[in-house]
Amino acid sequence: MNIDIKCIVWDLDNTIWHGTLLENDTLKLKGNIEHILAKLDARGILHSIASRNDPSSALAKLDEYGLTQWFLYPQISWGAKSKAVERIGKRLNISLDTILFIDDQEFELEEVHSAHPEVLCINSECMPDLLNHERLNPQYITESSGRRRLMYLEDMQRSQAEEHFEGPNNAFLASLNMNFIISKATSHDLKRAHELTVRTNQLNSTGITYSMKELEHFLVDESYTLLVAELTDNFGSYGKIGLALVHKSDEGWYIKLLLMSCRVISRGVGSVFLTYIMKQAQENGQTLYAEFKGTDRNRMMYITYCLAGFREYQSADDGVVIFKSTSDVTGTFPEYLHIQYPAM
Repeated sequence: MNIDIKCIVWDLDNTIWHGTLLENDTLKLKGNIEHILAKLDARGILHSIASRNDPSSALAKLDEYGLTQWFLYPQISWGAKSKAVERIGKRLNISLDTILFIDDQEFELEEVHSAHPEVLCINSECMPDLLNHERLNPQYITESSGRRRLMYLEDMQRSQAEEHFEGPNNAFLASLNMNFIISKATSHDLKRAHELTVRTNQLNSTGITYSMKELEHFLVDESYTLLVAELTDNFGSYGKIGLALVHKSDEGWYIKLLLMSCRVISRGVGSVFLTYIMKQAQENGQTLYAEFKGTDRNRMMYITYCLAGFREYQSADDGVVIFKSTSDVTGTFPEYLHIQYPAM
């Protein structure tokens, strides 16, 4: 299955515009480029730049055209574009196989592909058909999709505030006035729930993608509890950033799925969702189990379960490992975080 593209990295000369900035050409925006940028942004697809140019001149030209708003972490220098693409991936905290690189020069396309074969590289000649590309058309467009770029911009403001903050990290986190809101999912949440299973790879306990029909079933089946988590702070909302599915059986409670967006890990909330479920199981006198299926990216989730006191209990032929909670101490929530949650 092809992974949806999360970010397009654009060249500038003869890609975003006709002509070469350095040669003082008379530049003209490529036809329909503003529409393409806006349309993809509305789908939740981010934009950035990898260009060999003078940074101040290129940024000034983008500002002149009114395009600056679309591009996150632009990389404009004389270095290799493969390095620029790599830096963008790290800044956005996304994997390289979710990046599309567009350039008019075959040399540049080959250079990026050679260094990062997982990056999708396309010649700018294909731009007229870009909006129809299968990896640029997510199955569902959610409220979070339309706000994705703005959420990254808000996160830049948080990072700037953190750089200028004098004091320990916990004090900075406390200054953000964060609210971690856990709620039982409703039909309104299902598109975002599906999107989270598709887009979240590193902090995903199984890598399973549930269909809308399956998610709808979990809402009406009383043996299942589908939970969503949202994080807000002084700078705005991170959106719905977590999803958990708990199956209540005669043997105990099973965490069928637990995932969290990588965007919030630096905010010290990675284990909050799991701690909440552990506390609820303990209060209800239930033995807690958790399913884990290893992928090439989710090793961190295996470690998370182990650090929380889970131990391997059973293994299945399909690669699923059943963990069992062996600790009576379910941990506490961070003091710098205000938690809102329902009883299960």
